[in-house]
Order: sequence, then structure tokens, then C-alpha cells
Amino acid sequence: MSEINKNKIEQILTALFEKWSGIVPENIESLPMSGSSRLYFRLSNNEHSAIGVYNDDKKENLAFIKFTENFKKSNLNVPKIYSENLDENCYLQEDLGNTTFFEFINQKRVGDDFTQEIVGVYKNVIDNLPLFQIVAGKTLDYSYCYPRSSFDQQSMEWDLNYFKYYFLKLSGIPFDEQKLEDNFQVFTKFLLNTESNYFLYRDFQSRNIMIHNDKPYFIDYQGGRKGALQYDIASLLYDAKANIPNAVREELLNYYILTLKKYIEVDEKEFKQSFYGFVLIRIMQALGAYGFRGFYEKKEHFLLSIPYALENLKHLLKIINFPVDVSYLLKIINDITNSEKLKSLNAGKKLKVVINSFSFHRGIPVDESGNGGGFVFDCRALHNPGRYPEYKEVTGSDAPVIAFLEKEADIKDFLTNVFSLVNQSVEVYSKRKFENLMINFGCTGGQHRSVYCANQLAKYLSENFKNIDVIVRHREQEIKLKSL
Repeated sequence: MSEINKNKIEQILTALFEKWSGIVPENIESLPMSGSSRLYFRLSNNEHSAIGVYNDDKKENLAFIKFTENFKKSNLNVPKIYSENLDENCYLQEDLGNTTFFEFINQKRVGDDFTQEIVGVYKNVIDNLPLFQIVAGKTLDYSYCYPRSSFDQQSMEWDLNYFKYYFLKLSGIPFDEQKLEDNFQVFTKFLLNTESNYFLYRDFQSRNIMIHNDKPYFIDYQGGRKGALQYDIASLLYDAKANIPNAVREELLNYYILTLKKYIEVDEKEFKQSFYGFVLIRIMQALGAYGFRGFYEKKEHFLLSIPYALENLKHLLKIINFPVDVSYLLKIINDITNSEKLKSLNAGKKLKVVINSFSFHRGIPVDESGNGGGFVFDCRALHNPGRYPEYKEVTGSDAPVIAFLEKEADIKDFLTNVFSLVNQSVEVYSKRKFENLMINFGCTGGQHRSVYCANQLAKYLSENFKNIDVIVRHREQEIKLKSL
């Protein structure tokens, strides 16, 4: 997006913020993009904070607004819409913070195991799911659904072709197209036999759930439509990078079925047979998305989810027992799980640690990896060399500032605590084969204290970890150089 367009969007969002709060925002921060083309901004001042959204798909915007109105009437935890300018493709919504359920899981899990705290939040999330699907679904105006009003045959065919052309072909998995199409038809017919007069959230997974005030809040439901109950719980329990242990997955599936029985009658055997069919089509749809974003658009971090999806497919092949013949489709699925090329996507890659210095006046740096998380350390409590004229033209990389700061006892205590926190994350991230960690140091001008601390952490990590790549960026200094 050009800077002119971005400036125009920020002006529109600023007007919406002032209309809502009565005060102009002091800060506008660009937020990392997700898998969509929507742009997100955090607008804030001392009293208020909100998330501004720009999306040039008008029908998708309208679906989100109308669904939100309906869900709010059902007292569901979704973001409030503060103000909107749909003619300019912008709206302002409640700021639910930065902690997604996915990040919460990674913070709380012990190795590959789930704690009871994580399982408890999953059950809380599952308690809410039938409220979307059944309760709010009864009063929803499905004419606003986009691009389809139901997860029907055409929707399924789109997902299966997405998988075929953007995953199978781009990953080099050989297949007989006619045999695969024949099995797709049989498989689709089997899925369409499932009762589907419910609201289907469509992308009900851990990155679309925020943990706010210790409660789950739900976002990104604009792709919702009518569909089967099994699809959303399949999306949640087979969310690739959440990597739910199989025993926990089974426990949560049974918990969901018990929860459903509070609202409708459920034939458990029939429900589970259909459930695993929807698990399979959901994983294939996700693989299509990973292939499109990763192989086609060259956004490498999407490819890192593929090995997790392969493990889910391996488990699925052991337990599925469909009443229809889709043997060729299952052969292709088996070929995928045995592909050395795909299994190697997450192997042998180093953890990349990006360390930024910045000024709080310009906002916290955006995580370009798309992963979110990491650390933000506030250096403004440290003694500031910038108060003294002799340090105005030098930075935390220069000897006079280094000497000034190293005389201060508080800088040593501060960095000792930083090193301890970061050390723990680097060790865990490396063991779990994560690829990105961002660490930010902010101060008033982004020139002295934050620059020094960023350099010291880079030195510490480089000396103590040989299996990581450390990248240091001093944002405010880079901006100054560009302006010269």
C-alpha cells in the first residue's frame, strides 16, 4: 500500500476515533497483518484505545458489522463496534489487547503437554461455541453472509480445489486428477448428509480468540454461514500449530458433545463419524491456505504450519472409518504425510531473534514475521543521557553514552532481569523449533538508553547461544538516515 493511501486511511480512522471518543488519538500504530488483506491499526490517547480496520471488501465489512450486532444481542463476547464509515471501507472496534488464545497456550504449556489451566480455557471456549452456532444462529440474517450463505456443495468444491491446486500441485505431490475428483464428489455427498441448519463460524481457531480480562473474546467471524456443527469444533481441535495432545483432543470433543446436549439431541456415534469427515476437509482447506500464502505468495511463516498439519493427518488416518469409498483420497493424504519435502519444512532452521530500539512517541515496532508476542521493555526509568547537551548528537552505540550508562547501578539490574527473561524464551523457542522472537527496547527518543540496551542484549545472546540468528535494528536512527 502506498504511503498516500495509508495516510488517507489514518485520517479516516482518526475522524472515527474523534467521533467516538470526543478526543483525537495521540498515537496510531500499524498492527501486523494476518492471513487476510485487512489492515489493522491501534489508535490511542491517555483515555481511550481502539482498533481501526480498513478492508476494501465492502460485503465482508457489512457481514462483520451485521454479525456483531446479532452476537451482541445474544450477549456473546465479541468486540464492540464504536463507529464506522463503510463508504470508505473503515470501522473502529473495541481494543481487546494483544493476547490471542494461541499465545496464551504457548505461554502456559509445559513442553508439549497441556496444563489444566489451558484445558479449562478450552472448555470455556467450547461453552461459548453452541451459543454462536445454535442460539445466535437462530436470529442471524444469513443474507449478509459472504461469499456464500451456506457451507454447501459449491463451498466444499472451492475448498477442495484450493487444496488441489495450491497445495498438492505446488508441493509436488503427484495425483491422478480424475480419480481424485471422483473421490471429492463422493466425499462431498457424504458431508452434505449432515444436518447443517446452524451458524458455522468458519475459522474458529486459537488465533481468532482473544484473552481479555481473563475471558475468551471472539473475532474474525465475517466468513460465517450456515453449516454443520462439526466443522467449527474440528477447526478448534485440529488447529495445526496449537498442537493439542490427542488425549486432550478426545476429552474436549466429548466435552463439546455433552455441551451440545444442553441445546439439542445428539447421536454420538453418528456425530463423530461426520466429525472426522469435517476434520479432513478443514485440514485440506488449511493446507490450501498454507500453500497459497507460503508456496505461491512466498510468505515463509505459513509453511511452518504444514508439519503440524501432517501430524494431525497421520493421527486422523488411524481413526477414520468413513461409510463411503474415498480410498484414493486417503491414499493421497497418506502420500502427503510421507513426503520428505514437506516434513523437512520445519527442520534445521535457526531461531531468528529481532531486537529493536524505538521511541514510544512513534509506537511499538510491528512484528513483520506475523507471529506476534515477544517482549517490550520500557527503558524510561533509567537515567537519561539525553538530558545533557554533550550527549545530544551521539547514541547508545557511542562510547560517551556507553560510559555514562555503565556508571549507573540501575542499568545493570535492569539488564540482568532482561537477560533472565529473554534467556528462558530463547531456550524454549529453540527446543520447540520456533523461528521468530521479537524483543523491543523503548525510550523517549529511541536514541540513547534503548539503543544501548538493544546492543547489550544482542551481545549477550550472541555469546551464549550459537544456534540462533540475532538481528539488531535501531528504528529511529534508520529513519534519521533515510531523511538525510
